[in-house]
Amino acid sequence: MKKLLFFALALLMVGCEKAIMDEKTEDAIPADANVILHFSQFEQEAFTRAATDITNLCSRLNIAIFDADGTKVKTIAQKEGDASYGTVALSLAAGTYRLVVIAHNCDGSATITSTEKVTFPNNKVTDTFFYYGTLVVTDALQSYDLTLTRAVAMFRLVLTDESIPSSVSKLKFYYLGGSSTFSPKDGYGCVQSKQTEIRPVAADGIYEIYTLPHTEEDVLTKLTVTALDANDNVVKERTFENIPITRNQVTRYTGSFFGSGSGGGGQSSDGTLRLTADPDWDSVNGYTF
Repeated sequence: MKKLLFFALALLMVGCEKAIMDEKTEDAIPADANVILHFSQFEQEAFTRAATDITNLCSRLNIAIFDADGTKVKTIAQKEGDASYGTVALSLAAGTYRLVVIAHNCDGSATITSTEKVTFPNNKVTDTFFYYGTLVVTDALQSYDLTLTRAVAMFRLVLTDESIPSSVSKLKFYYLGGSSTFSPKDGYGCVQSKQTEIRPVAADGIYEIYTLPHTEEDVLTKLTVTALDANDNVVKERTFENIPITRNQVTRYTGSFFGSGSGGGGQSSDGTLRLTADPDWDSVNGYTF
């Protein structure tokens, strides 16, 4: 009798644990799942680039599902190292839903408040991909192949200085005009943000930061780059204005940061839902300063 009671309690504990995990992460495929999401990378141009697993590009996945009234009915968070990272199994009632998927590299989970608002931990923007679309669920097990799109633009600073002052320990990037909050429904940033990023001194002189453009053709209205010593004292500072940015494109500024010259950027001469994302940027737009 005691053995039977212990076995029943063990089953009850397993059942409770599964119910909690279903709201947080998906570490196993439940037997009653009728939708399975598998995340792999997308081909931007058909037949020209091989698909790559999204887990090779991003360390975190956040998924939210909304019903027809806009109510969030399911959220899933996964991170690199989880047993089922890249595969999500869901049990949903038949109906039509809106699906939001965010793949990123932040230190924590993105918060998907609605189909029009996603925020990131500490307002830090990393290389980020998204999917937004309709999910039609029936009683039968279903298969989907979906494509993720890069959400961000990159600014790349390439320093040509032969040497960097030994007192410099890091570079601070403070920039205006982009966004750190994203609207999956629109596919663009949705607030005016003040963003700050700190980068250690790079041996190759290359520094990269990200933002979410508000439109297809947008600008960073002001970018201040400050070289700091170990005590945060300013060693050198330069300001760039009206930097053009485009989603899935790199804007590259190249020049001597510590040498002479004015700032600015003069242009120089099976029940499986598969998500893919492109590791290659559309283009690199180069400028010198």
